[in-house]
Amino acid sequence: MSSRALRRLQRNREVEDADDDDVGIVSTKSKIGAFALLDEDVDQNCEQEEESDESREPVVTKPSQSRSQRAKKKKKKKSERKGEQTKENVVTGDVDADIKAVSEMLGEAVSLSIERPETSAPDMKSLLTVEHRFLNADNEMRRIFGSHVVRSDQRRRGHRRVYHRATWLATPQDSWPQMTKMGLSMDLIEKKNGCQHFSFVHSPQYQTIQFSFLDAVESFNPDNISAVLRLYPYHIDSLLQLSEVCKMSEDRQMANELLERALYAFECSFHTLFNMTQGNCRLDFRKSENRSFFYALFRHLVMVGQRGCCRTALEFCKVLLSLDPDNDPLCVLLMMDFYALRAEEFRFLIRMFNEWESHRNLSQLPNWAFSVPLAMFSAAVPSESEDTSEADKMLQNSLLMFPSVFTRLLDKCSVEFNSGVMKHSYFGSSAQSSEPAALNQLISLFIERSHSLWKIPEVLLWLERNARIVCQRVDNQDPLIQRYKTCRVSRYQGTPRNIYRHIILSDYRNVLSSLPREIAEKPVMMHDPLPPLDSVSSYTRPPRQTALGETNQNPLSLFFSSLMPSFNPQAPAAQGGDTGPVAALSQSLRELLAALRGPQGESDDLGPPVDEVD
Repeated sequence: MSSRALRRLQRNREVEDADDDDVGIVSTKSKIGAFALLDEDVDQNCEQEEESDESREPVVTKPSQSRSQRAKKKKKKKSERKGEQTKENVVTGDVDADIKAVSEMLGEAVSLSIERPETSAPDMKSLLTVEHRFLNADNEMRRIFGSHVVRSDQRRRGHRRVYHRATWLATPQDSWPQMTKMGLSMDLIEKKNGCQHFSFVHSPQYQTIQFSFLDAVESFNPDNISAVLRLYPYHIDSLLQLSEVCKMSEDRQMANELLERALYAFECSFHTLFNMTQGNCRLDFRKSENRSFFYALFRHLVMVGQRGCCRTALEFCKVLLSLDPDNDPLCVLLMMDFYALRAEEFRFLIRMFNEWESHRNLSQLPNWAFSVPLAMFSAAVPSESEDTSEADKMLQNSLLMFPSVFTRLLDKCSVEFNSGVMKHSYFGSSAQSSEPAALNQLISLFIERSHSLWKIPEVLLWLERNARIVCQRVDNQDPLIQRYKTCRVSRYQGTPRNIYRHIILSDYRNVLSSLPREIAEKPVMMHDPLPPLDSVSSYTRPPRQTALGETNQNPLSLFFSSLMPSFNPQAPAAQGGDTGPVAALSQSLRELLAALRGPQGESDDLGPPVDEVD
């Protein structure tokens, strides 16, 4: 029983005695009812003995005191007790400091600011910080189409109930097989400059599975790769390879499901300290064990974006870029602006440009040079002032720097202005012919991906108005023209390997045709396209004899063979007019998809993807 409860009962007895006798000394040794104090809070503190000593002192009551005076004294005593409680809180502050000191000795940071105001504002967070709720495409689908649509799709999935652990990257389905340990794990390598460097690890068991997969890809036998997936339904590279096969057969639902299954397997193997939402966890792309995670994230965000969930795709761009922001091995910066505009995250795009321009030269990338002024224009138009002067200035400079974008963008949008802007010599065919090949590839990527953003009538009028001003500046011999011409010739000498890798993964036919011969002639393995020249692996594949006929094949045959092991360009022509390679490819697709769905039963057909992005 607390001393506070004793004093409260004692004061009540004193008041009753004072009312009866009007004078006298109240003894503190009065009997106390045990059941009367059951509802009181138990307060065990270090000042109990001192308070009990005070309670033993007699309290003298004067007969002349009225009830109002006694009530004032009670309030005064309550205020004094509150002062004592504040002193106790000050003492407990020292305990928090001791806990923090011990935590620092153990190498862990413990947050003790639960009831203290935050010192950092939300806008001061890292640009690559991600919120978990934005990684779930179903949340965005509910916001766009309503929760009843998402619930109806979930009811149409498999009926077999298998319990999976909750994850953020992918939502496991009931029809998926039970997750088993294959030997995929993650280790913490080092902590450096406020970042944590991790690496995936393949156990000897997983290495054996990986060797079986590589043999299956090179064996030209579809049963072998199907057997790997049957025995190990969460083998990463098998899932990535078959996802590409499903995409080629226009089965986007199955392709996306295989990607989600790969992400689920990855997240189940994460290190306990690996937090992809903080933007400070790194993975070395050079290590072959890590690259599959990059590819799975890239392909998944593209699939999610094609379903219309552009905010989710933007968050996955942040995750992917945060793994290696300095090297950006998959060139996420070439598509991050597109998803930011589609998701109407204009402030994020402008802020990222302002903070990264000094050390990444984002204005030298055509997509950023045009997307940032479009974000400024889109953010300024709904306001009352509608001041677009800053957006106009940046757009004019971008048109001066990349003149061929204007006509090529309008051609892609099937738009033609009545004014003489399109016939101006600065935007003519000579502008494109004088561009280096590397710049031409970047512009082609930007137009293929982002041309739909410029079809809005207000945007087209804004573009045409600034193009007319650019023509006037050219006629007046603006000094920036010669400066930008020198930059185009000197700064785009050769395409980095990560841009080639981005072009292959993006799969735009017009851009793929621009790949150089030394890249196009090499066989492409879609589970690891265009690996880095300084690739590192912790283990070596045992030697294997080369089967007869595996060499002396053209690059196109090797490409199809990497996707479909049973693809045979020498196969005879099939009945019905199909050529041999086409018939063999179609047959291989049917065999692999049948083998993939065999253990799980036929999957439900949900129809084409919703609101695909152009």
